[in-house]
Amino acid sequence: MCRNIRQLHNFEPPATPVEIEAAATQFVRKVGGGPPSKANEAAYARAIDEVSASVARLLEELVTSAPPKDRQIEADKARARAAQRYGRTA
Repeated sequence: MCRNIRQLHNFEPPATPVEIEAAATQFVRKVGGGPPSKANEAAYARAIDEVSASVARLLEELVTSAPPKDRQIEADKARARAAQRYGRTA
């Protein structure tokens, strides 16, 4: 819940359905106030499915002139920023 929802657009290889669902789950839990109670599990599951479908459609329709980002390079940059922020060596 404390993790940030990650950018999924304009990566090579493209975002997977698993990544899309993970982002949708984080979003729905944030909006809903955390993990669902037993009484709300069905509503959460339905919302996650709907948000996942919307995100998948959005990613298919977005256009950009920028070249796709490399996942490994972006992960390395994020690790370097974290190391600098928290005073650790990368």
